Amino acid sequence: MQTILIVDGYNMIGAWKELRPLRDTNFEEARNRLLELMAEYKASLGGRVIVVFDAHLVPGAQQTYVQSAVEIIYTRKNETADERIEKLTNELKGRKIQIYVATSDLTEQNVIFGNGALRKSARELEIEMEIIKSNITQKVKSTLEEKPKSRIQLSKEVELAFEKWRRGLK
Repeated sequence: MQTILIVDGYNMIGAWKELRPLRDTNFEEARNRLLELMAEYKASLGGRVIVVFDAHLVPGAQQTYVQSAVEIIYTRKNETADERIEKLTNELKGRKIQIYVATSDLTEQNVIFGNGALRKSARELEIEMEIIKSNITQKVKSTLEEKPKSRIQLSKEVELAFEKWRRGLK
């Protein structure tokens, strides 16, 4: 079964501890950080990730593009992210597709339930991201700590000599 996560971008920025302070000082940086986090989410859990932003907060025409394997949609003028998310859940639903919508907007949650999608609150997605970041940190740490296993048992002196040669030291 294919999973799709549709994220109400500005809803997450307003709700997440890490992003809220950025929103008040540098809105573009908050958007970029959310997109980085969603790329980590996708890399970790797979599936399809779509982040929707309201166009009224970004000047210019409707835009859709992909960045770090995350689909980003800026709605057209006078179209809200909620309206676009409703359309997407309707267009993308299928027998072998599970759609999750990340939003804390109660009205939006009712509409997406009607379209067969499941919701994740902003807080639920934030907790999921914290777990993913923790898992990534642990994996990096354990990878750095692991030494390649040698098939031949070497004494510590020989191992040190080989390591010096490998590094070009005398």
